Amino acid sequence: MEIISEKTIDIKQILHSKMGNKARWVPGFVVSWLRHIVHEDQLNEFLWRSRGSKGTPWLEDCLDFLSTKVEVEGMENLPPKDDGKLYTFVSNHPMGGIDGVALGAVIGRHYDDRFRYLVNDLLMTLPGLAPLCIPINTTSKRGRNFPAIVEAGFQSDNHMLMFPAGLCSRRHNGEIRDLPWKKTFVAKSVQYHRDVVPIHFGGRNSNFFYRLSNISDRCIKKVNVAMLFLVDEMFKNTGNTFPVKIGKPIAWETFTDKSKTPAEWAEYVKEQVYKL
Repeated sequence: MEIISEKTIDIKQILHSKMGNKARWVPGFVVSWLRHIVHEDQLNEFLWRSRGSKGTPWLEDCLDFLSTKVEVEGMENLPPKDDGKLYTFVSNHPMGGIDGVALGAVIGRHYDDRFRYLVNDLLMTLPGLAPLCIPINTTSKRGRNFPAIVEAGFQSDNHMLMFPAGLCSRRHNGEIRDLPWKKTFVAKSVQYHRDVVPIHFGGRNSNFFYRLSNISDRCIKKVNVAMLFLVDEMFKNTGNTFPVKIGKPIAWETFTDKSKTPAEWAEYVKEQVYKL
């Protein structure tokens, strides 16, 4: 049973769940800093206020809380919700937070909550979001169950919303773009006969974030330090309006053409997204 309290997000408890008894060695000032950087008090205030919402209504509450809006171009490219087919929606991931919330709200509203994310299992601590998630544990060996989790998602009767880069975008040579897209969405869309709908989300994080993520990627490869700041980046974008462009569905049969490998098809779709 889900328990929603006035302190749903508790950094000390999260550290203990991830580190076990080793969590006691984390200095108090580090815990305090983490609470600040993840906006623990503000998140708990929102979670308490929105405790009656789940799924898409919760995502919309989140956008309202952050005074965030999206301007969508290409809504006519979203397939009808009653056509009897299932789809894979794929997008670039420039921000690692609000982009996922906003796109989930758009897709969820159109398809009456019939979609699922593949997400880091830390997000499962958000009760309103959990019903829309297929969790991926990226901090322990259990993350190796990733193929089984993906299989469960594609076998379900839900549409899938995916960010094939995995991590949020990086900045290289002054350009903000996704890392190479993983081929999973191509292989599974072919296997389960799901057409792919490309989406472009227009937005960016701060210069500080991109500098930190580049340093982390080069020097601290085993730990995604930049991820700690994603909530802070989300709050920095409070009050903004973001453009979303939805492209025409790409038939799953397209990817059966052997002229490209699944990885090359994934990069092809990525390029189509950036052309939107």
